Amino acid sequence: MSKNPRTCADCGCRLSQYNLDERCAACARDRRLEVLPGPRIPAGVLADVQVQTAIANRDFGRVSRLIRAEAGIRQDEMASMTGLSQSFLSMLEAGRRRLTNLDKAARFLKGIGVPDNLLTPTLREHRPHPLPAPAQNGPESIENGDVASATTDLNHLAAQAAAHSLHFADDITMSNVSDVELEGLEATLTQIASDYVHAPLHQIFVDLVTTRDCLFSLLNGRQPLAQTRELLLLAGTSCLLLAHASQNLGDEGAAVAQLQSAWTFAEQSDHNDLRAWVKGTAALIAEWSSRRQTALDYTRQAIHLASGGETRIRVAAIEARAAARIGDRHTAMAALEELKRAREQDAASDALTRFGGLLTFPEAKQHYYIGGTFALLGEYRPAEQHALTAIELYENGPQEHRSYGDEALARLDVVTARIAAGELEGAEEQLRPLLDLPPDRRIRQLGDAMQTVARLLEEPRLARSPLARELADATRGYQALDTRTKVIVP
Repeated sequence: MSKNPRTCADCGCRLSQYNLDERCAACARDRRLEVLPGPRIPAGVLADVQVQTAIANRDFGRVSRLIRAEAGIRQDEMASMTGLSQSFLSMLEAGRRRLTNLDKAARFLKGIGVPDNLLTPTLREHRPHPLPAPAQNGPESIENGDVASATTDLNHLAAQAAAHSLHFADDITMSNVSDVELEGLEATLTQIASDYVHAPLHQIFVDLVTTRDCLFSLLNGRQPLAQTRELLLLAGTSCLLLAHASQNLGDEGAAVAQLQSAWTFAEQSDHNDLRAWVKGTAALIAEWSSRRQTALDYTRQAIHLASGGETRIRVAAIEARAAARIGDRHTAMAALEELKRAREQDAASDALTRFGGLLTFPEAKQHYYIGGTFALLGEYRPAEQHALTAIELYENGPQEHRSYGDEALARLDVVTARIAAGELEGAEEQLRPLLDLPPDRRIRQLGDAMQTVARLLEEPRLARSPLARELADATRGYQALDTRTKVIVP
């Protein structure tokens, strides 16, 4: 290695032994740009609100895409203007790379002519700080008594090291998402969770996928750890909601896959509330499948993660109904006692229930689950009482809180109780609203439960009843949500 390495005539950085020029590649490119001016960017382009927002967020890939689209500049021309290679610029625009180096970021913005008033203070004040040339005075010089010179070099190195530390610290605080954007994404998920209980499922699904994709895109970028953790929570919540939607569509495989993703986000963000909701939803999905014993295993895991409040009530309610499905009355009743204890606790909302809607467990839903538990145990009088209470609370509560799926299933619990008691007219009263329910609101669980009612109406003891035959015909051909309906994805 040469004892007197060559340095760039402009910036002073060390030159590669293979570079026979007197300048480094970056400075040579800057010189060429000064001599050979490239295409110009109209001033109106930089005044565009979207461009200025992208600059403020340091989303340089979006800046490049927007400017090229408005100014009609080719990618190779933009690469020359900004001092980047075309391959790097291509990956930057595609979101596969980030421009975090302050020197390159400043050169990029200078190349497209961004005025100082659009730059952040860090970029406005930044000037490239070349790395110091290797010290001429090594250990041999110190051993020979050249202490003063060595001290000067070390002081210079210390100053450069401090500058580089500050620059790196500034780099890791760069973010591709603003606090305002994070609040907007949370508000979007809150609206979706609220709409979920009363809006048609197809549109909810489309909105969820769009929001989830936006969150994934942001997570592929760079942001401070606190923002990353919040994005992970929001992404996990979107996958949790997609798991519910997939289950309501009757696609258990897709629901389980979404839950696996949500669990990964819960682990990465270290959010116990999200963990509890994921395990509770896993139990819910298993309960409606043939893996009913597995549902109890999931609820036992979830109960250890649920701190209290509506989350703990939810887990206990799912456990009670899952146990009732396999005829385990002892476990079911113990779970209902745990639900009662959890209701008496005064617990604050957790990270999930703050979204509202589907991610809450209000009193109406609690009565629906309790009624369903007693119906599965064959105890029809308390089943009917709790189901009717749930229906009344849904009917008299705010319209946006009215869960058409839970209300419909509660009505079927009343129908089941009245058929068991031989009260067919009363059963018909509760069946009629379900038969008139629009097809896009008939979740798959409702279709399955309706077939169970059809079998009850076909029992030999009801063979002589014209009303029983009429209702059996209506329920036997009941069509649940058609998952083949085409959806226009934006």
